[in-house]
Amino acid sequence: MRYCKQCILPDTRPGIFLDDDGICSACHGHRDKETKIDWTSRAKAFETLVAETKTQSTSYDCIVPVSGGKDSWYQVIKAKEHGLSVLAVTWRTPARTEIGQRNLDRMIEKLGVDHIDYTISPDVERRFMKATFEERGTTGLPMHMALFAIPIRLAVQFRIPLILWGENPQLEYGGNELERLSNTLDADWLSKHGCLESTDASYWLGKEGLSETDLHAYRLPASPDFTVRSVFLGAFYKWNSYENTRIAQDHGFVYEQGAERTGTWDFADIDCEFISLHHFLKWYKFGFTRAFDTLSVQIRYGMITRDQAVAEIRRRGLDAPKADIATFCAFQGKSEDWFWAVCEKFRNPDVWVRSEGRWTIPDFLIPDWDWGKPESEMEPS
Repeated sequence: MRYCKQCILPDTRPGIFLDDDGICSACHGHRDKETKIDWTSRAKAFETLVAETKTQSTSYDCIVPVSGGKDSWYQVIKAKEHGLSVLAVTWRTPARTEIGQRNLDRMIEKLGVDHIDYTISPDVERRFMKATFEERGTTGLPMHMALFAIPIRLAVQFRIPLILWGENPQLEYGGNELERLSNTLDADWLSKHGCLESTDASYWLGKEGLSETDLHAYRLPASPDFTVRSVFLGAFYKWNSYENTRIAQDHGFVYEQGAERTGTWDFADIDCEFISLHHFLKWYKFGFTRAFDTLSVQIRYGMITRDQAVAEIRRRGLDAPKADIATFCAFQGKSEDWFWAVCEKFRNPDVWVRSEGRWTIPDFLIPDWDWGKPESEMEPS
């Protein structure tokens, strides 16, 4: 593993490339935001898009996919500032938090939007998550498949010409130059970056007894007879998670300071008890944690130094989301031993080596990292 010399992301992170100077593509994306992108022209392009949208709409102008989090508040606020009539659409997680529900309720009330809270059968969600976790080492695949497919299907069905997504992840977290400067979320983007493991709903048919009907909500519309523009708001306005949070708070968004679920941001990933598991599997697959992502963004914002970020990783350690793991296992009716055994199946041999009865990562960012006791020193369970 090699680490970016400006931030702390490793080259194992999907979408990350290090240049000859050891600088990662995510840091180059931040540089693009500051020096390459003409945000005034981008804002004018968005105004043109809004005008075109209004000539095409017959009911709502746009769908904004929302979780109730600070970014989706920001998306709705910006859409309404531009005079767009908004239908907010949510894939309802089977593990919604109390604060997530509260923020959704406040969004509807404070921002004055119509809202669809789309619930898939919890039993279908449970079986689908079990299948993807055991086969691909991801609990988040059904979540991503649903939250992308549902707004697109509803936009086609209701003849709504625009879907307004949030950040462009390839600009914020790493991608090639073409991807960083793109503004479109389309089928090609979903196949490459949608966290779908190169699968679609049909691939999972029959696994854990999943039927055609069970998987209907996860399917993109086939041969749609209506064209929908699907764009990243972060391609038109410079994205800043801290500024988005401030704007959202000014309108009524709330979060509990010092109570982060994953990573180092207490204002993010607070809507669902299972999102932390999606991030946690990165440890086994790629050798880094969610904190590497959020601390690297803080470095680029100039909030902390690289040395401070390294010290924070050392202080936090593995940061396993124990409470969320317990909740997920209860949802699945499985033991926590089952969860850890499945995680172990996806430990990447290109990243990890086994030495003296324990797994380690050669040349890890933290030289004195606590890798745990060797098996010879562990007490029998």
